[in-house]
Amino acid sequence: MKDLSQLDVKGRRVLVRVDLNVPLDGDVITDDGRIRASLPTIRDLAGRGAKVVACAHLGRPKGSPNPKYSLAPVARRLGELLGADVAFASDVVGESARGVVEGLQDGQVALLENLRFEPGEESKDDAQRAEFARKLADLAELYVGDGFGAVHRKHASVYDVPGLLPHAAGGLITTEVDVLRRLTEDPARPYAVVLGGAKVSDKLGVIANLLTKVDRLIVGGGMAYTFLKAQGFEVGRSLLQEDQLDKVRGFLQEAAERGVELVLPVDVLAATHFAEDAEYEVVDATAIPADREGLDIGPRTRELFAAKLADAKTVFWNGPMGVFEFEEFSGGTRAVAEALIGSEAFTVVGGGDSAAAVRRLGLPEDGFSHISTGGGASLEYLEGKTLPGLAALEA
Repeated sequence: MKDLSQLDVKGRRVLVRVDLNVPLDGDVITDDGRIRASLPTIRDLAGRGAKVVACAHLGRPKGSPNPKYSLAPVARRLGELLGADVAFASDVVGESARGVVEGLQDGQVALLENLRFEPGEESKDDAQRAEFARKLADLAELYVGDGFGAVHRKHASVYDVPGLLPHAAGGLITTEVDVLRRLTEDPARPYAVVLGGAKVSDKLGVIANLLTKVDRLIVGGGMAYTFLKAQGFEVGRSLLQEDQLDKVRGFLQEAAERGVELVLPVDVLAATHFAEDAEYEVVDATAIPADREGLDIGPRTRELFAAKLADAKTVFWNGPMGVFEFEEFSGGTRAVAEALIGSEAFTVVGGGDSAAAVRRLGLPEDGFSHISTGGGASLEYLEGKTLPGLAALEA
């Protein structure tokens, strides 16, 4: 796919699809990591004299305007980070958008309102999506795709618009793709993958594909209890996906057949209930009391996981080891993160909750080789799927 350097942007209107889907508390941004990740491409274009028209989604407003999901706070934060005013359009392709874009001077930046306020953005109807894409494309002369967190979606702004304008990939997407190729095509070994988070079902495809590539699969978080149950152990009131037990038993068998080392928790913090101040005790992972639920991996597991990561040359991590939002149950996630920071391996944090945990726990982002901005997109790439947004940029 073409990169930014191959576009002549001076004096031209460039529509840039970025990922600004940040968490909000009211109109306060609680984590601006995705905004900061978009800055290099926006700065590059503005610095070369483009009239930059940024577009993005926020949340799930379901095809109609909703003040709760307005990008206005994001426009303010983007302007602060750029050190320059960002013109904000109060609609997506309407009168405000056209006026804002027409008023741009070379090197200036505008942001359109939430793309998902328009039903055509996410429509499954090709004609409706194409009609909205044409309206978006009419605002610009060139297109740059840089919203990696959305490239696994067949949405108008990532899939249809590139077919209507000369296009290129932004720096964030080219970096993400380079990193993911390094994880899939010829990783340095031993290659370890750490998976956590709540549900096995969210990661079925990636587990199936990774079992053919990795040397060691380390499983923590809520999904670990389904693995433990599949081995015949009781897990009390811990998170459990009964309907995935047969699938997980298949993974256990395949891992054994392929010689993949599958590492599960040996102890957990078993709490009386799901709460930040819940009482808990450290118990063996094979002996979780019936009236307790595991909310984090225990101290022996933290040491075990760190030891299993110590000799790795490549590590991909996606998903927290426990309820990291609760201080008492954040230790497992911190332990894995610190093991990676202390490692000499090529370490990739697979976006989503893992990236949020790194920032929430105050850990140095530069302690990892790469922190992805797209959890779902990263996982689908590692599953071996074709991502619509990347296919469109390659066309």
